[in-house]
Amino acid sequence: MRSFAATLAEHGRSLTRDGVTVLQINLGKRCNQACHHCHVEAGPKRSEMMAARTADRLIELMASAPQLRTIDITGGAPELNPNFRRLVAAARELGKHVIDRCNLTVLFEAGQEDTARFLAEHEVAIVASLPCYSEKNVDAQRGRGVFGQSIAALKLLNRLGYGSTLPLDLVYNPVGAFLPPAQAALEHEYRFRLRKDFEIEFSRLLTITNMPISRFLHALERDGQAQAYQQLLVDSFNPHAVDGVMCRSMLSVSWDGKLYDCDFNQMLELKLPGQAQTIWDVDSLAEIDRRIAVGPHCFGCTAGAGSSCGGALETRGENKSKAAA
Repeated sequence: MRSFAATLAEHGRSLTRDGVTVLQINLGKRCNQACHHCHVEAGPKRSEMMAARTADRLIELMASAPQLRTIDITGGAPELNPNFRRLVAAARELGKHVIDRCNLTVLFEAGQEDTARFLAEHEVAIVASLPCYSEKNVDAQRGRGVFGQSIAALKLLNRLGYGSTLPLDLVYNPVGAFLPPAQAALEHEYRFRLRKDFEIEFSRLLTITNMPISRFLHALERDGQAQAYQQLLVDSFNPHAVDGVMCRSMLSVSWDGKLYDCDFNQMLELKLPGQAQTIWDVDSLAEIDRRIAVGPHCFGCTAGAGSSCGGALETRGENKSKAAA
């Protein structure tokens, strides 16, 4: 199978970091869910959590980085980390746009009763996982009862202004070994179904391709689909999507302060090129090497319409996909 680096060269493309404007912070692997597709392999029994010392260092780096516009907080369920609110408050005080990647059901966990209001008061953008508008599909991927709780959480967020005055983006990812459908068409279907069935409003739908790593890879291997899915990603390579991949402007930080090009490289422990490997190795984010480490999984970000933490990258890509439900 052709390498990603060779494919880039064949199409006359290159991949380097233009500058760090987005800092994605993984606060740990503890989560109240254990989703089948989770590339973090997060779950209730995971103990890896960012310590206060690491959070302090990140706040220092944020304060010294005027070019840094967005703090993208993820997990696991990042809200379960005791440093979550302190990081959010510090980033907002510095004038940074803050994103919380929320699984929705965490809002009903013990100790999280006022988390939704906290997020609204700090004008935090929410990117919420909802892999389908169908209870059957969501519960199959994320666990029994998750759909019902997710709908209840979305209604709570709507009451606080999310989906109208505050940004509430939903995330779709396929439940099988295929690429997401066209993002705009699927967003229309989501909006119609959620409004009609539940009177729920949201800002945008983001379609994200499942990466053939971690739990999703294990499922593919179990079903004998791993090779076929990887070949689908390779065959669907879209050179236009390369220009918008998230690693061009993002830096990923793990729960223990290590630096990576993206969240997927972090889970694969694919080291950042250059000498700087942790947040304690640099005085400024401007020191980060512009080179980007790549591997076979990178075909996932450049297949079809392309995929990033912000959804589809390019509208010309032809997706070999199935419908959401």
